[in-house]
Amino acid sequence: MKVAPETGRDQVAAVVIGRNEGARLERCLTSLQGEADRIVYVDSGSTDHSVAFARQIGAEVVELDMSQPFTAARARNAGFEALKPNLPDCVQFVDGDCGVEKGWIAKGIAFLETRPDVGMVTGWRREIAPEASIYNAMAQHEWHRPAGQITACGGDMLLRAEAFDALGGMNPQVIAAEDDELCVRLAKAGWVLWRLPEPMTLHDAAMTRFSEWWRRAVRTGHGFAQVGWLHPEYFVTERKRAWVYGAALPLLFLVGLEIEPLALLAALGWAWNYWRSAESLKREGMGRQRWHQALFLVLSKLPNVIGMLRFHARRRAGRAMRIIEYK
Repeated sequence: MKVAPETGRDQVAAVVIGRNEGARLERCLTSLQGEADRIVYVDSGSTDHSVAFARQIGAEVVELDMSQPFTAARARNAGFEALKPNLPDCVQFVDGDCGVEKGWIAKGIAFLETRPDVGMVTGWRREIAPEASIYNAMAQHEWHRPAGQITACGGDMLLRAEAFDALGGMNPQVIAAEDDELCVRLAKAGWVLWRLPEPMTLHDAAMTRFSEWWRRAVRTGHGFAQVGWLHPEYFVTERKRAWVYGAALPLLFLVGLEIEPLALLAALGWAWNYWRSAESLKREGMGRQRWHQALFLVLSKLPNVIGMLRFHARRRAGRAMRIIEYK
């Protein structure tokens, strides 16, 4: 990259977060060489060679104090703070299990230069091995969202540094969907958010077990509840679906063990949700695999509710919002 002539500052810096990512982090940091003017790696208590490798290739390293509760938002904020006082024009945030596609950052910068109203731009994340498991395949589908103006995106994003700084960064108390929460505040501050129809990052979910998928869905539910608590207008549909299909219908089914018509009503409700999910996936272009994925979409409402209940229990008890890890 180069120094931006308008500001005399670096055009773009990359902030990478990770913990014990091993070869995945090596791929991530290597993919950023020559793509960003500065690379900051924020490590969260790794016991592998992550820190040593980052320093070896010339990245600036920030090691978090793990005596404080860890969140991805806290890590990203620490990386951004390390860029001060000489902030670049833009910052590319990326997770340590993702490799950045060659040329993506330049394309993102070029778009921002034509759209001063856009505060954040993102692209398409892809799975490195979607065929390895049904869980990886579901993640691949989840990442590929329509291009154009958007309301939110995942943690891989290219932002104007001034926009991120003005908002005070991410909310470190938000342990899941912290990226959504930031996007909500960006939009409220008047910035437009945009997704380009361009490959951005290559992700390695490496989910091979049902238990990993389940814990990830619990974390998602926690995010629904926490971000919804902070911004009641957000995740409304997701929360309603979780309460209906993950709480109300299971309770109705249990009552129906004594009153059979109620159990039948609950079963019909799940069948309806399953069919609608499959039809929605079909409209998005998915083939026979939609029947498999629709089943997990229906089932996900149960761990979503668990995550939502966990957030509200923590909130009422005044306990710290500690991260829910799925691997």
